[in-house]
Amino acid sequence: MLTKLLPSTVATAEATADPADVFLFPEEESLISNAVPKRRQEFGTVRWCARQAMGALGVAPAAVLPGRRGVPQWAPSVVGSMTHCAGYRGVALAHERDFVSVGIDAEPNAPLRPGVLESIALPQELHRVRELEWAVPGVAWDRLLFSIKEAVYKAWFPLTGQELTFTDALVGLDAAQETFHARLLPGRDELSPAGPTTFSGRWSARDGVLVSAIAVPAHRPAEAAHSDAPRMCAAGSIR
Repeated sequence: MLTKLLPSTVATAEATADPADVFLFPEEESLISNAVPKRRQEFGTVRWCARQAMGALGVAPAAVLPGRRGVPQWAPSVVGSMTHCAGYRGVALAHERDFVSVGIDAEPNAPLRPGVLESIALPQELHRVRELEWAVPGVAWDRLLFSIKEAVYKAWFPLTGQELTFTDALVGLDAAQETFHARLLPGRDELSPAGPTTFSGRWSARDGVLVSAIAVPAHRPAEAAHSDAPRMCAAGSIR
């Protein structure tokens, strides 16, 4: 799924099953020494994916350790993102010279719990989700909106070190093209001027999984890099 959602210069790796006997570096092993089997499997497999992506990018295999807010720490001059959900693990990596950040998120293609959509969606987004639920069944549009907002956060936070809430960005969904556009809303003076204010990406729904992906180019047009918008929270951070 990721290879179709991201530019060819982004290295990706995915797994829909957990390989046996996944190698972990000692530093990684110490993080899950007391973890339950399910956690060990998802932790190990997503790092197995990371090593595959590192190889495709020409980067030496290395431990992937969490930093602030659990954001994966990559080798110098490498940017990337990882995600996992039931039945899916994925990683996307790129050279910093090509992309300043990458954000991916995977979720099961199943509706959110009652009340969650209303807590994460702006009025325009809520209207669009309801419209798509009626017009295009088969996609959990509320969950997809959640996934996109997670991907936006994952692309934003490593660049700025600043958190966002779910309602800090307005997401537009294109069902026919399987694309999306997110605009950070104005009015947050404390936001870093270094961070982008608009994000464009692609999404896919296949085999019971929703995947959203963003790659922010290293060289963006001035008007895209400095639009009049700002501030959302991430997989593991927007809770």
